[in-house]
Amino acid sequence: MKAEEYLNPMIEAIVKEEEEVVRKWVSEGLAAGIDPMAIINQGLTVGLRRVGDLFADEEIFLPGLVMSAQIVTRALEGLKPRLKAEQNLRSKGVCLIGTVYGDIHDIGKSLVALLLSASGYEVVDLGKSVPTETIVAKAKELKPQLIALSALLTTTMQEQRNVIETLERAGVRKNLKILVGGSPVSKGWAEEIGADGYAEDAVAAVAEANRVMGVG
Repeated sequence: MKAEEYLNPMIEAIVKEEEEVVRKWVSEGLAAGIDPMAIINQGLTVGLRRVGDLFADEEIFLPGLVMSAQIVTRALEGLKPRLKAEQNLRSKGVCLIGTVYGDIHDIGKSLVALLLSASGYEVVDLGKSVPTETIVAKAKELKPQLIALSALLTTTMQEQRNVIETLERAGVRKNLKILVGGSPVSKGWAEEIGADGYAEDAVAAVAEANRVMGVG
């Protein structure tokens, strides 16, 4: 069977919130020799993106979006040991990740955290609605090479600027790279607030992290 014959029904099962079916196609795909990263990039992520499009078009509602995201998150957790074993990954650095203060959305942030971890980063997930002071304190304590900041609301994306400015005043900004993301965030916004990179989704976040960190 071709890869698409495993990936396409996997995508459809994510849309239909059929977790057992998703597990079946992930397991059978791995057994057939499909690259785990292909399962993530061309199967799980595509399925979740399709759910997001349906939600934006009001064809599905929030409970369905959350359920599909949880299914994908659990599938990614199951794939993570396989990825690390096959790629024999060396650490690319420590990454702090969190959703900025005032924003309780964390589905996208959690997916980014999982993919970064699977790609070789030592990820410390600070959670959602993280106070700026907490981010700065953790940056001083853990001395990460990378910080990823998520904001899903136009009212909270200003906190991304606040975090960067506070890190600068604390004297630790120059020692790390900063990525920003979230539905209202753009490349232009990232440049305006002095971030090092921007990603529109979880897969792009890994590529952008590698770019700003100068690693493969």
